[in-house]
Amino acid sequence: MSYHFPFGEPLHDLTQEDRTPKKIFVLGVYASAVHARWKKDNKIICQALAVASEPRIFWDGNPEEAARIISKIKIHPELGYLEPAGPQLNGPSAKVLDENILAPLGYTRADAWLCDLLPEARLNPAQIKAIEAKYKPLIEKYGLNPVTVPKRPSTFCNRQRAEEITKELMDSQAELLVLLGDIPIKEYLKKVADIPYSTLGEYVSLYGYGNLTEITVNSKQFKVLPLAHPRQIGALGAHSEKWAQIHCQWEKSIKKGEIQ
Repeated sequence: MSYHFPFGEPLHDLTQEDRTPKKIFVLGVYASAVHARWKKDNKIICQALAVASEPRIFWDGNPEEAARIISKIKIHPELGYLEPAGPQLNGPSAKVLDENILAPLGYTRADAWLCDLLPEARLNPAQIKAIEAKYKPLIEKYGLNPVTVPKRPSTFCNRQRAEEITKELMDSQAELLVLLGDIPIKEYLKKVADIPYSTLGEYVSLYGYGNLTEITVNSKQFKVLPLAHPRQIGALGAHSEKWAQIHCQWEKSIKKGEIQ
């Protein structure tokens, strides 16, 4: 079954494109989307509407690329027009990944194999609310497509998906596994490795924030580094100031060579 965003763009998977061996494997939660500002007569109808899958996993929100993607989406003239949403609404997590995780560790995107528990975008409650209020009432009158992108689930990784991620991990040949937030720990690592923690908080209580430990997955040893989710690190929307501050302190310490 195919799924579609408002105004018709199909949902598609986002997976690692460069499959050559990497030094670091980064596991996030689920893919994001390209967001557009919907306007009519210079008035904003919706500040940020998810209208397409991102062009690649952990997309950085490049504004020219966003404009090209959005310009291809045709809507009825009476409905107004679409333009790229603000810079904080396209690619913010990718910027945090590059600047606050990879760079302090001494890596670039070229060194990293990127993966999400769920390799597709999902609609969060704010997007569902916007679609219900602004888009759905216009479907019948203008012959618009129903929005069929699923909502954000309560579970992101079943046993089959865990096996697929493990295969990617092995294919990557990376020796360091970085987990972004609680969910990759609970839904992936807990399934494939014998670990005494299920959340980032529990890991920090045992080993400290930003400290490496070793695990075995599929008979292979890896160094593992659970960190806060980019939303927390970058103070993106609703977030925990606690984790933002803890990560900031880790960045300062790693620059001093104190990573363990």
